[in-house]
Amino acid sequence: MLRTLMLLSLLTSLLLSTPTFASPNTHSYELDNGLQVLVREDHRAPVITVMVWYRVGSIDEPAGMTGISHMLEHMLFKHTKHMSPGDFAEIVARHGGRMNAFTSYEYTGYYQEYEASRLPLALELEAERMQHLQLDADEFHREAKVVHEERRQRTDDNPNALAWEKFGAILRPGTGYAHPVIGWERDIVAYQPSQAQDWYHRWYSPNNAVVVVAGDVDPAEVKQLMQRYYADIPARTVPHRPAPRLAPAAGERRLRLSLPVQVPSLYIGWNVPSINTADNDKDFYALMMLAGVLDGGQSARIERNIIREQRLAAGASVGYQGLAREDGVFIMSASANPNVPLARIEEQLLAEINTLASTPPSQEELQRVRAQVLASNVYKQDSVFGQAMELGAYAMANVPWQLSEALPEKLATITPEDVSAAAKKWLIPERSATAYVEPLTQQEEK
Repeated sequence: MLRTLMLLSLLTSLLLSTPTFASPNTHSYELDNGLQVLVREDHRAPVITVMVWYRVGSIDEPAGMTGISHMLEHMLFKHTKHMSPGDFAEIVARHGGRMNAFTSYEYTGYYQEYEASRLPLALELEAERMQHLQLDADEFHREAKVVHEERRQRTDDNPNALAWEKFGAILRPGTGYAHPVIGWERDIVAYQPSQAQDWYHRWYSPNNAVVVVAGDVDPAEVKQLMQRYYADIPARTVPHRPAPRLAPAAGERRLRLSLPVQVPSLYIGWNVPSINTADNDKDFYALMMLAGVLDGGQSARIERNIIREQRLAAGASVGYQGLAREDGVFIMSASANPNVPLARIEEQLLAEINTLASTPPSQEELQRVRAQVLASNVYKQDSVFGQAMELGAYAMANVPWQLSEALPEKLATITPEDVSAAAKKWLIPERSATAYVEPLTQQEEK
């Protein structure tokens, strides 16, 4: 805690003197087949992270195939032309590495972590599954049962996760964000191997992927290895995606849920621009600052007013998801203290929004938020994996990685009036969705 406070104090003073920071040692280029490559040098330890990100996620899935991106992620650890099930994990473990994968609304990613000399192995393994997946029908159906059980454990038997899933269905209606990343149960139990094979051929091509290499690497060696393992993989035509556009206000939506939860909770979300759909990028940065003013440490307004002074909520959070391929969302959530109605918490949360919409925050509040962003960027450099994740996330949002470096400078241009204007313009009922999640009554439990 002392280290954090000292660093925040230092960064706040630096912000006031408009510092310049050294650029991360990052290299970017594109192979002839359209494969993007990002290389981040970090020679502090002899370790590497290799990631391959594909621009396909659950928002791309049509009705009847929800969750197929996640299902395909599972199959990428099975059969390929030159490897049998279990080989991938065995090879990685034998060489002292770690591996995993993740699927999100907008992308699917795979990663390996090793001692630095294993770079050629990591790149060769990822090239193998980029082009040589082989689906066995029996194996596919067995894995579909695994995914079905994953959904049961993580969502269906988890009331809070189930509540969030139902809230997500009304948060961005009419978009691919309205169904869960893991998919609806009715689709999972009906999956066929041909669906996954088709999805693989549609999206898993070099011109729809980004390779991120971070750690103790020589950029020249990385480029040679990329040519060796990836240059001959042919590009394919990727399905057309329309340019991202800001969606019109969907109208106010409200949801009441009775679930076997112990503590009542509240979700409020607004449909707002992302970095890609904002007409003016000032909205993106102002919404970031607005979230920080409301929820960013012990002195933030929600913590100070809602939790400590009024004691309405046991916990609360505010977040802006603006680094996205499509529109963003601004979300507030809270868990109620005993005997506090959710309507009372909603009233006070919205009062905080209305106060900011009518009265700009202080310069001191904005300086605190900017200092926290700088502190986060400093701490992020401690992890090679974290650096790779950030590079990939920016690439998936079709945003230059340099935006992260420029973030403190961009935030410094945002005035209190800009923050107030963002609250007034975007956090309005016509763009909102609200969910009350309350415990089952005794009669409902029977």
